[in-house]
Amino acid sequence: MQPDQLEAIYLKNLALFSQTGVEYQKWQHEPILDFETDARIAEELGWSAAPTKSLFMKIKGGGHCLLLTHRDSRLDSKLVKQVLGKRVSVCSHEEMITAIGCAPGAVCPFGLPENITLLVDPILYEHAELMFTPGKPEFTFAFATNQLDSLLAALPNKVIPLPTNTKLNNYLSQSERCQPIESNPN
Repeated sequence: MQPDQLEAIYLKNLALFSQTGVEYQKWQHEPILDFETDARIAEELGWSAAPTKSLFMKIKGGGHCLLLTHRDSRLDSKLVKQVLGKRVSVCSHEEMITAIGCAPGAVCPFGLPENITLLVDPILYEHAELMFTPGKPEFTFAFATNQLDSLLAALPNKVIPLPTNTKLNNYLSQSERCQPIESNPN
């Protein structure tokens, strides 16, 4: 991972928020690369937005995907296999760095190469605000969850909302489950 890669990811995030007109908050702090540091800084800065987790995975047979979920959620590999039609496994740090340039512990869900499929956990919509690391681990962005679909629609990536898992996410109505999010062709 090179500092210029992290800067490029950060700049892509700034451009995404500017392009979509989505308002956000930004904090600069010591680098967050683990849950302990995240919890400590969240308490120090009084964060109220829900923390997200971006889990980078390889798809059996080739390719990669990223699961955007809540920090405390666990990977449901059976559900992901059902959606993708193929098994997934978590990538090594080295493979992730090579594929997307993010720092381990600070994987960014936006600004990914176009060939990375983005899986979105519906549990995120239970929260009023979401926060994430925009590439550089010393920054955190937060935005209103009702703007998540606007951000996702502006990405060149294939975006797949996960169906509601009744054990974890039973709040969505049947009509809201697994609706495709249109990507911006630009």
